[in-house]
Amino acid sequence: MAMDDDDELEDDSTVIGANPDSLGTLHKDRAYLIVIAGTQVGEMIPLRATTIIGRGVDADVRLVEDKMSRRHCRLLVEDGVTYLEDLGSSNGTYVNGTRIARQKLNDGDKIQVGETTILKFTYNDSLEETFQKQMYDSALRDGLTKIFNKKYFQDRVRTEFAFSARHKTALSLILFDIDHFKQVNDTRGHLAGDRALVVLAQHVLDLVRTEDVLARYGGEEFVVLCRETSAQNAGVLAERIRASVEQLPIVFNGERIPITISMGVAMIPDRELADVDAFVNAADAALYEAKRSGRNRVVVHRSAT
Repeated sequence: MAMDDDDELEDDSTVIGANPDSLGTLHKDRAYLIVIAGTQVGEMIPLRATTIIGRGVDADVRLVEDKMSRRHCRLLVEDGVTYLEDLGSSNGTYVNGTRIARQKLNDGDKIQVGETTILKFTYNDSLEETFQKQMYDSALRDGLTKIFNKKYFQDRVRTEFAFSARHKTALSLILFDIDHFKQVNDTRGHLAGDRALVVLAQHVLDLVRTEDVLARYGGEEFVVLCRETSAQNAGVLAERIRASVEQLPIVFNGERIPITISMGVAMIPDRELADVDAFVNAADAALYEAKRSGRNRVVVHRSAT
């Protein structure tokens, strides 16, 4: 998705509004798409006056789908009414199972784009919005760092891998962890270790693109999944992250906690990496080599062929 679910709309006037019901008792003032099937199930996507859906880099809502056009469809508001328009997509846009060219949307309509993605169009009030976000976060977010969790990463990497393999586009994976993290917990306590994990996660989140996936892989280990990124560019990003983390001011109980990270990078297309497991293992092997060769460094997987 081109929009991250943590992005906040600073100006409510730019959000599509809904009229009260016939009794004038409901005031659902925010319009959303909610992903109910496909990648990122449960995500809420706030709509603006015009919202383009597709797999291209210029789409407002970017989805990874084999049968998705670069500019697949758009939602727009005219005189307070929301319409969905197909943008000449190859495989069509459907509302409640019927292929459409242009369709007025009603609360609860189901929109199918691509092969597996189904979006629900709905208006929510502030209570519903908060509840939906809590449900989404609890399922897909790490409880400590608030970035994506391992399950979310595992779902996304399989979808992204299949898409990249089929379309011959680059996909890079950066796997990294904190050097000597056990010493932080042993000498400063687990609360200090937790503080280091939280600050590190938020710092890296600020350095990656919106369309990249940052997730906690387990313990002190993290992953960054970079769409349409070569191994060279992923290596540059990894080095930027590594160098900045070395200077990161992590403070707990008035004392700075210095940390460094080791990083492994892998990329497809690569004839050696025929499936997702091989892809992840290649990044893991590169991370191991970074550890073995002295830590606090980046190693990029190189194919033997």
